[in-house]
Amino acid sequence: MKNFYTKVVKHRKLIFVLFLAICLVCLIAQAFVSVDYDIDDYLPEDCPSTVSLDVMQEEFDGGIPNARVMVRNVTIPEALAYKEQIKAVDGVTDVTWLDDAVDLTIPLAALDSDTVETYYKDNTALFSVTIEDESRITAVPAIREILGDADAMTGSAVSTAAATTETVSEVSLISIVAVIFVFFVLLATTSSWMEPLLVLSGLGVAVVINAGSNLIFGEISFVTNAAGNILQLAVSLDYSVFLIHRFAECRANHSTPEKAMIDALCKSTTSILSSGLTTVIGFLALVLMQFRIGPDLGLALAKGVAISLITVFLFMPSLILMTYQYLDSTRHRPFVPDFTKFGTAVRSITLPMVCVFAAVIVPSYLASNSNDYYYGSSHIFGADTQFGADTEAIREVFGENDTYVLLVPRGDTATETALSGELHRLPHITSVISYVDMAGAEIPPEYLDDDTLSQLESDHYSRMVLSVDVPYEGEETFSLVEKIRSIANRYYPNSYYLAGEGVSTYDLMDTVTADMVKVNFLAIGAVFLVLLLMLKSLALPVILVLCIETAGWINLSVTYFMGSSCFYIAYLIISSIQLGATVDYAILMTDRYRENQQTLGKRDVVSKTISDVTVSILTSGSVLTVVGLLMGYVSSNQLLAQLGIFIGRGAICSLIIVIFVLPGQLLLFDRLISVFKKETHKNIQNQPLNLMEEK
Repeated sequence: MKNFYTKVVKHRKLIFVLFLAICLVCLIAQAFVSVDYDIDDYLPEDCPSTVSLDVMQEEFDGGIPNARVMVRNVTIPEALAYKEQIKAVDGVTDVTWLDDAVDLTIPLAALDSDTVETYYKDNTALFSVTIEDESRITAVPAIREILGDADAMTGSAVSTAAATTETVSEVSLISIVAVIFVFFVLLATTSSWMEPLLVLSGLGVAVVINAGSNLIFGEISFVTNAAGNILQLAVSLDYSVFLIHRFAECRANHSTPEKAMIDALCKSTTSILSSGLTTVIGFLALVLMQFRIGPDLGLALAKGVAISLITVFLFMPSLILMTYQYLDSTRHRPFVPDFTKFGTAVRSITLPMVCVFAAVIVPSYLASNSNDYYYGSSHIFGADTQFGADTEAIREVFGENDTYVLLVPRGDTATETALSGELHRLPHITSVISYVDMAGAEIPPEYLDDDTLSQLESDHYSRMVLSVDVPYEGEETFSLVEKIRSIANRYYPNSYYLAGEGVSTYDLMDTVTADMVKVNFLAIGAVFLVLLLMLKSLALPVILVLCIETAGWINLSVTYFMGSSCFYIAYLIISSIQLGATVDYAILMTDRYRENQQTLGKRDVVSKTISDVTVSILTSGSVLTVVGLLMGYVSSNQLLAQLGIFIGRGAICSLIIVIFVLPGQLLLFDRLISVFKKETHKNIQNQPLNLMEEK
């Protein structure tokens, strides 16, 4: 290791230039990383709704309706004119309205009222529109230009277009404020005016390289795009700080800065890698998710931490050696007060806090698993956004509505007629558009015009368009999807295809709930194993993991006790992120406690440990808290906002438990910990288990 770091220091100028060149390339490459804002795109490729969409795209020119457009105060002829205008928009492949379901030469009063009111009610028309995925950004504004101020649009294509345009500026704002906050935190907790600039420079290089290298994935999710950079910033903050402080210590024992840096790198490696490893493992647990936003985010975050580690060991030595004179000349007195009195105060309540902790474990676990969930994208935008207001306006006039498409093998019109009749009898299906409904089983296909026929039949399949009066997700929706699939399977066993927003949400629910157990199990098991190897104790990993897991349960139980619903995707992701990002606090507390055991009695060891580590824990914890809450309160995308709230609130929960509860647990299990006193004493000198303790 020493030989390697000797070469790093020797070739520091070359490494510095190389990193700057890579950073520049990645800065340019970042502009070419595409971002996917559609949740449904991350369903497994073999799930039923995904397979159905693939088959429909192969068989039919038009896709699944993904937008609903409401136009007020129009007559039937005016509505038909609007339909043609919308259909002429570039990127719109199909528009379905009342004329596709009934014969408009017949008076409306003589037609089925449920069918009519699905499309036309109170002089208001509701169109089902299909927009190509690649045209959503341009097609949605073009349709809005056609509509009046009182008209409205909703649907997955509209929400995806809104998320794409709005999230970019929000992410930029969050990043800027986060960097400013980190700068002032470092300014307050370090001893040089120059040090925050060095740390942020190293972090900036790592973040840019990670963001640009996402090009290897081709495309990343909107969750990764919004959360990846700022989470990397928050969890990697301490690596550079630790190396700078180690370098300052080693300079007192070496004649040249180069030798001091080599020594500092050798002494830092174990600590920094140990801290980074637990974080990487927590993030990599997300790779096990079938729902592909998990692997997308997990790989990007794990890669980001790995790049941060590489940057600290290769780029930072060059940067520090080039600027250490400025570190010396800009020294200032510490701004952070002494925490000795705080440690004494906490010691007096830590055992009662352990009792409170024990009392809340089971209730918080049960409450955290009893939340009401949103699985899809229908609640991503709140009522205070244009999308939310439009959705509510359409709901007020037409109630809940969605469109499903059912494909069945072509050729057996008698079976199709029987299937259509049974679907018509389902309470929540308000309209069925199909060949047998439009023409009847007895009328040959050649009697229909080519346009209509091409939308209803392909070479292999007949297409049924089902209008339903259920929301995009919920118990009624999921029950209806199950009934439609059951009926279709009875007539066409394992040879039908069903798709639609509600259907995709059903499959999304089915997928992400199956992910929960294995993702949590892997994250907990892997972190437990790392702690077992690091701490060489069986009891300590149990205590530490229980502390952080309970902090996670408390975090998620707050949503339950507030009576709010949460996005299951955010619920699933936060468990791994909170464990990976905050377990370092518990490691730091434990390591310093074991070190202080060597020289102090039971009463003093708790207060001394707390006073020693509070600044370090608060520094990292406050950054993660602020970064999370920034995302929570700035994002108009409610999924990202809730994930941000979970991250910020989770960091606070972890901080409270580590500072106020963990010391009492360590004191209670002192005998178990004392078994390792001799071994610990041999290893603590120059071998801290966690990098934050040197801050």
